[in-house]
Amino acid sequence: MSRDTQLKERWERVVAQLSHQFAPGDELDLDAIIYLIGVQELAQLHRTFKKDEKVNLMHIAICRLLEPYGYYEFDYIDREGWPHYKVKAELPPLKAGEQSVLMKEAIVQYFLERSYID
Repeated sequence: MSRDTQLKERWERVVAQLSHQFAPGDELDLDAIIYLIGVQELAQLHRTFKKDEKVNLMHIAICRLLEPYGYYEFDYIDREGWPHYKVKAELPPLKAGEQSVLMKEAIVQYFLERSYID
């Protein structure tokens, strides 16, 4: 099986499982899944977030997802429990499609590591 085919199948499994769990009847998009990862990483699951906090949650998720690729490094958790990351390397210029593939690959890896999918 080619790497692209395997990524596509795993991505579809992630989307299907998360959509079933969090949005029955709807299909979650990439941004919604990044948001859910941010909520998971913050570990404050049962609270309502303000608009600016939602943006910060997505930032946390992106940092966490790209950490294994060497772009970010976990730094500390602040008094409110929010994780902070520092930039280790600048992301190379990527086209929109390339960004999407990178994020999907990172998300699939995130859920593989947590045995959410196999």
